[in-house]
This record gives sequence, C-alpha cells and structure tokens, in this order.
Amino acid sequence: MKIAVIGANGKEGSMIVKEALNRGIEVTSIVRSAKKSPTDVFIKKDIYGLTTDDVKDFDVLVNAVGFFGDKVVEYVPSTKHLIEILSGTKTRLLTVGGAGSLYLDKDHSQQLYQQADFPDAVKPLSEQMGKALDLLRTSDINWTYISPAANFVFDGKKTGKYVLAGEELTFDDQGNSEISYADYAIAMVDEIQNNKFKNKRISVRW
Repeated sequence: MKIAVIGANGKEGSMIVKEALNRGIEVTSIVRSAKKSPTDVFIKKDIYGLTTDDVKDFDVLVNAVGFFGDKVVEYVPSTKHLIEILSGTKTRLLTVGGAGSLYLDKDHSQQLYQQADFPDAVKPLSEQMGKALDLLRTSDINWTYISPAANFVFDGKKTGKYVLAGEELTFDDQGNSEISYADYAIAMVDEIQNNKFKNKRISVRW
C-alpha cells in the first residue's frame, strides 16, 4: 500500500505518518519545505499546487492540513481542489476532520458549534470545516472524513484503544468526549487499511 500525507510535518500529520510507517506502509510526505519532511520520500508542494499526476498512483491521500485564524476560509477551496484532482482516479481521500460539525442528536438538527456556549473563537473554524465536509458529500470521489472527540488532546496518552462512532457527538461513561492525537492516528491508519467507511463521516473517542 502506498499513501501520501498532506501536512505530514504537522501535529496530527506527523503522528499518522509514524503510525503508518510502523505498520510497513509506504508513505510519501507532501510538505512545503523539504527540511520539514518526516520521510525520505516527499513532494514539495502546497495543497493548491498538487495535480492529478502527483496523487493518482497512491492508494490513499490523507489531508492533514490545518488552517487557523484568518486562514480558516481555505478549508472549502482546498477541499474543492482535492476533489477536482482526485475525480476520475482510484485514490481514496481521508480527511482529518473537526468535532465542531458533529451533531448533538440523531435528528441532526443542531451541530456542536451551534450551541450557545460554544467558544466564539472556534466557531469560524468549525463552520468552514463543516462546509468542506458538505463538499465531499456531493462529490464523486472515494472519501472518508474522521472527526475527533470534542476534546482533541495533542499530548494525550497513546492507549491503542478507541471507540468508533457516527456523526453524533458521543461520550464515555464519565460524560467525557476525548481522544488523543496518537490514538486518533491509530484510528486513521486502521481505516486506511480496512476501508470500511466509504463516503462516510465517522468519529472517534476514548
């Protein structure tokens, strides 16, 4: 299996790369600077510079790029670009998603970021990531979108365990919705290998 990871030098991207390499998967990093590549094999381009020729020979393309601050508006056009270059190919797209677009009930009447007490600083990010997900839903490519739990812990422990859930925000027996970056990476690579959730959004938590 051959995969490529966009944003391979980022916090989550680097953990996905490490987990995939540990399982013997051939990984190509897609980074803007060769010095920041966590693998010997890399493509030096930003997300908008990628072409169909760059990605068509990979089994899976992982989008682990993060946009923050004023740049959150890039989630929609960057996702649109990936859809365009993957259209007509067999390459699957797996996206590192957000929790803000998860639904609060089975009726899908309200998303997490629409709650009154949701932090204002994070709302634009969650809204744009949700719009990017909507683009995937209407596309003709093979995609999977994986949302983390509400509390996405960068330096959290690696337990090797996680709970798979659907599009609704879920909690453990103590009422917590958490997952570490390390265990999220395990879930991502499991889906890369198992290919169980074609054209679906799933979520993971402890």
